[in-house]
Amino acid sequence: MSQQQPLISHLLELRNKLLKAIGSVLLVFIAMVYWANDIYHYMATPLMEALPETSSMIATDVAAPFFAPFKLTLVLAFFIAIPYVLYQVWSFIAPGLYKHEKRLMMPLLASSTLLFYLGIAFTYYIVFPVVFGFFTSVAPEGVEVATDISSYLSFVLKLFFAFGLAFEIPIAVILLCWAGVTTPEDLKAKRPYIVVGAFVVGMMLTPPDIISQTMLAIPMLILFEGGLIAARFYSKKDDEDEEEQEKQDKPGQES
Repeated sequence: MSQQQPLISHLLELRNKLLKAIGSVLLVFIAMVYWANDIYHYMATPLMEALPETSSMIATDVAAPFFAPFKLTLVLAFFIAIPYVLYQVWSFIAPGLYKHEKRLMMPLLASSTLLFYLGIAFTYYIVFPVVFGFFTSVAPEGVEVATDISSYLSFVLKLFFAFGLAFEIPIAVILLCWAGVTTPEDLKAKRPYIVVGAFVVGMMLTPPDIISQTMLAIPMLILFEGGLIAARFYSKKDDEDEEEQEKQDKPGQES
């Protein structure tokens, strides 16, 4: 029974953290839902500016004019609430971490959030104008470009998530090196393969033109180099020594 009590208390704490995280997303959503149509218009601006003057976006589904802005606002609310959501995750796992792990995780959570936001901003302000300009320019003669608002929303959300995750490369490099899976020296030696991989990923996530592929591949390579530099400050052996010292300082922790 004594072993069940801590488990139940942890589950209750986890439930409370999840409720707070979900509540934060809902609060942000409620605060923004009134401007859902304006938010969608702002999100559609890169495409609308690339469309011919005689074209416009369309809605092929009866409920799309309502659900597309609604869905976008909900996703945007989650993006905005990410710092608080990650804070709830941090507050749940922090009591079980060693001091050196806390020093690592908190900066990584903050930097991963910032990098995700940078990936979204890069997509909207840099990638979208090039991508939509390319798509509208290659339409066959006699074909009028009129994008459905639901299809457009699905497309931009996929790109947001793809670029947002791609910008997490430095965090992935640091974690791999810190966990002992690899070392900065090993990754540096494999740089030619990583360069090729970056362009392959760029080819998969962008239209089939060298400009947009390069626009994704080059930031990924720069972020990879940044991750290599940051990973040098995290030594697995030093962390293991510090962890052993903490165990010796708290002998009752193992019992």
